[in-house]
Amino acid sequence: MCFSGGLAFSGTCNDVYSRNDFPEGFVFGSAFSAFQWEGAVDEDGRKPSIWDTYVHSHAGPTGDVACDGYHKYKEDVRLMYDMGLRAFRLSISWPRLIPNGRGPVNPKGLRFYKNLINELTRHGIEPHVTLHHNDLPQTLEDEYGGWINPKIIDDFTAFADVCFKEFGSSVKFWTTINEPNMLAWGGITCFAYWMVPFTSSVEDEIATQRVKDFYIGWVLNPLVFGDYPDVMKRIAGKRLPSFSEEESDLVKDSFDFLGLIHYTAMSIEHLSISRQGDYFSDINATMNPYGNSSLEEFEVLPWGLEGVLEYIKQNYGNPPVYILENGRPTNHHSSLHDVERVEYLHAYIAAVLNSVRNGSDTRGYFQWSFMDLYEFLNYNYTYGLYHVNFTDPERKRSPKTSALWYSALLKGSTVSSQVPKNLSVSSSPGFAYQ
Repeated sequence: MCFSGGLAFSGTCNDVYSRNDFPEGFVFGSAFSAFQWEGAVDEDGRKPSIWDTYVHSHAGPTGDVACDGYHKYKEDVRLMYDMGLRAFRLSISWPRLIPNGRGPVNPKGLRFYKNLINELTRHGIEPHVTLHHNDLPQTLEDEYGGWINPKIIDDFTAFADVCFKEFGSSVKFWTTINEPNMLAWGGITCFAYWMVPFTSSVEDEIATQRVKDFYIGWVLNPLVFGDYPDVMKRIAGKRLPSFSEEESDLVKDSFDFLGLIHYTAMSIEHLSISRQGDYFSDINATMNPYGNSSLEEFEVLPWGLEGVLEYIKQNYGNPPVYILENGRPTNHHSSLHDVERVEYLHAYIAAVLNSVRNGSDTRGYFQWSFMDLYEFLNYNYTYGLYHVNFTDPERKRSPKTSALWYSALLKGSTVSSQVPKNLSVSSSPGFAYQ
């Protein structure tokens, strides 16, 4: 057992397991987002998002073509089906569906998403749809500042209503906003590192809880309790908007499930000098990747995911949880034999199994990402089960060893952290695992 931040969790995992060890109905899937996958940024009526503007303000690669998913979606859905996926998470591009952020629906954008969702369901793959994955229409940013202005409420509601009306007959699982703390059933997605004190000092222990409140509590406390954490209100004061009684009642218990994004653990150290005025100075702590991790290549720390799930269980009433992103980046130019990713996925899925056995109401796991995508303003570090050749105009997809391993799990085979010799990558999508 490991103890961190007042919680106990196993810190170890079963080396051998299968999907049959999970509860009946537990969902395994994969994911990508519209901007990172689609490309076709100026085709068929789409207008720029804030991401288009941002990446074009920097020298280097853009998402203008990305994986060219806009033209290759049928091929990609077939790869999902061959892998054994029966659930998939995607997002809707607001500026493709409603190019100006409000007003007329783009018929070609509407047709694309209907075709994509129909292709998924035709192959027996349940779509899980995120309404907003950071690609706000640039027109709304220019007009009133986007998400910092309450005017966004009416425009986002209208966008959501269009999605529910047009796709609701095929989509049962909806997530409103991806990573709001970084910026049908309905949920919200929370980006959650696990936080551990840098030392055993009281100051670092207190700082660790403070960071949890600012990262996790900022999103979850209003949804569960109807208000922000006390420490946030005390430190931020009038800079933190307050809930009216009506708003508190409206927000409280307004979700059916929590979508969780987790990649790694962070080491928290109290800062002795406090500065006033913004979110990070309010936290008054340094956050660094735990151990030998970096934000480009994560160390395998599955106890971090167990810690987050146990924390949510103990502090927020054990709500239904779907892990909507979890994966390991590797250098895009490294080998297709991505043993490091297999080791990571094996350990973290085992951690989910441990958490479920310990009473967490976790109901699904979505690996990030199905294929290599446009990440972090470039294509240098990618998370994909499939390699994408971004120098090839055809954007050829090739399965990595991790794709074969995940397929084996999806199809009911017993898997371990050791990659069998017969699990080899070839040019064909053969998913044999014996």
